[in-house]
Amino acid sequence: MRLFPTFCFSLFCLSLVAQGPNLEEEYKAIEEKVIQWRRDIHQNPELSNREFKTAEKIAKHLRSLGIEVQTGVAHTGVVGILKGNRPGKVVALRADMDALPVTERNDLPFKSNVTGEYLGEKVGVMHACGHDTHVAILMGVAEILSKNKDKINGTVKFIFQPAEEGPPPGEEGGAALMIKEGVLKNPDVDAIFGLHINSQTPVGTIRYKSGGAMAAAQSFVINVKGKQSHGSRPWSGVDPILISAKIIDGLQTIISREMDLTNEAAVITVGKIKSGVRSNIIPESAEMRGTIRTLDYNMKEKISRRMKEMVATIAKAYGGEATIDIQDNTDITYNDPDLVTQMLPTLQRVAGTDNVVTQNAITGAEDFSYFQREVPGFFFFLGGMTPGNENPYPHHTPDFLIDDSGLVLGVKAMTELALDYLENGQ
Repeated sequence: MRLFPTFCFSLFCLSLVAQGPNLEEEYKAIEEKVIQWRRDIHQNPELSNREFKTAEKIAKHLRSLGIEVQTGVAHTGVVGILKGNRPGKVVALRADMDALPVTERNDLPFKSNVTGEYLGEKVGVMHACGHDTHVAILMGVAEILSKNKDKINGTVKFIFQPAEEGPPPGEEGGAALMIKEGVLKNPDVDAIFGLHINSQTPVGTIRYKSGGAMAAAQSFVINVKGKQSHGSRPWSGVDPILISAKIIDGLQTIISREMDLTNEAAVITVGKIKSGVRSNIIPESAEMRGTIRTLDYNMKEKISRRMKEMVATIAKAYGGEATIDIQDNTDITYNDPDLVTQMLPTLQRVAGTDNVVTQNAITGAEDFSYFQREVPGFFFFLGGMTPGNENPYPHHTPDFLIDDSGLVLGVKAMTELALDYLENGQ
């Protein structure tokens, strides 16, 4: 990606600082609307690939602004296209829409009491990861940019994405399906920006990491075959539970003894084991399921290869057989270093230099990574914790809370990133 000379870029930043007050009044005017949108969406959450009412609200809002709207993208996704008054590059801004099967546990006046069906069971539904804030922020960005088309040198594509948390079993969804259905085409996107609210960093702050920012996630299933026998006569059988224990132990040595952890972190977790029916029967088989997290493509390849070798070898050593199936879930969320360098001054301008800080990589996963595999992208974290809160609740929990006074900074950041990127792209 093209980078402007430092002195030119600095002058450009100074010129935009002078323009800031023109939009500052608009940011102040829209702040309360963004908060109310967020609270409405929070009170009416919808699970992955079922974001029908959320999508309807978004589409109605975009159409009211005169933005070209596409609906039904990747099931419930909404795409808005805003063409500026002058031609130029195309920048995409993304927000995810889905909630989680979590029962909310607080006394907020806009608490969710919604229930839904998940894996055949009735569950509570809650925006326990803050996607309601992402939607509200991007709705605010769309409103401000639509009123400032004269400042847009190119095109802005608003991507409201379903199923970031993963589609229901047997369905496609999320960023991968949106890309498959052409969301980055017509017009072709040159760069993409996204954010995620963080309940454990203070309001008014932005955190980011250049390069690998969030881990690739893979899931695996290991099937171990032994020989059934009476529990009192283990020598007459082959114990798949013992083999499973040895495999679990061996897998951890791939991380602790074969990976250079001074380079990047990596994780192998076995989270589920299923085997046997009675305490006095050595079963014939065992099944294990788990997750792999990596932040480096070479490490990802090596870990997958070594797991396949180790599973088969250990099982054979104990007289059994074992197979492993590894599936890719999300890729590495990779922030393009050139794009980060180019756009970091924008974030520092809107939040204050001291409030924009680097952070360590996160072993959680994000399907924004699929967009970044296609075009340069920059994904950052917006503070959502009330300053002074010593015990903030983490994401994906019933007590998850966001201080929505911090949302307006997200509106500013995404708006200014779009304007600055398109201005620089000429």
